[in-house]
Amino acid sequence: MNSQKILTIIAGVVGIIAMFFLIRIIGVGDEAIKAGESSGTVNTFMYIAYAILAITLVLVVLFTLKNVFSNPATLKSTLMGVGAFVLLFLICYFAFAKGVETPMRDGEVLSEGNSKLVGAGLFMFYALAIIAVGTMLFTGIKKMIK
Repeated sequence: MNSQKILTIIAGVVGIIAMFFLIRIIGVGDEAIKAGESSGTVNTFMYIAYAILAITLVLVVLFTLKNVFSNPATLKSTLMGVGAFVLLFLICYFAFAKGVETPMRDGEVLSEGNSKLVGAGLFMFYALAIIAVGTMLFTGIKKMIK
């Protein structure tokens, strides 16, 4: 058996187990969950979900790092991408974002630094969206010309 078949079987088994857990949670009902009568059942499934998420993240990071460090060209392109991302964040943070203390709905106050981080994140989102749309338009027009 090759690894593809083994992974398919494992994915099927995990899917069946997930369906079982979902049916158990749905079977408990919303009212019982809100009243706290089944908090043990729901909490158990939440911890299982957290553990699976943590295992998945660790495996993804390990295999990504293994792939990146195995090939110098891949490492170079990855570092260039990360560098460009950091440079764009620094530009958005220092050039565009403004930090203003802001009262929130719950009565707390958003600090000036956190407000500036939020603003920089929004500007970065807009910049990345513009870059993505521009790249798609450029490649589409380039293909049409050829």
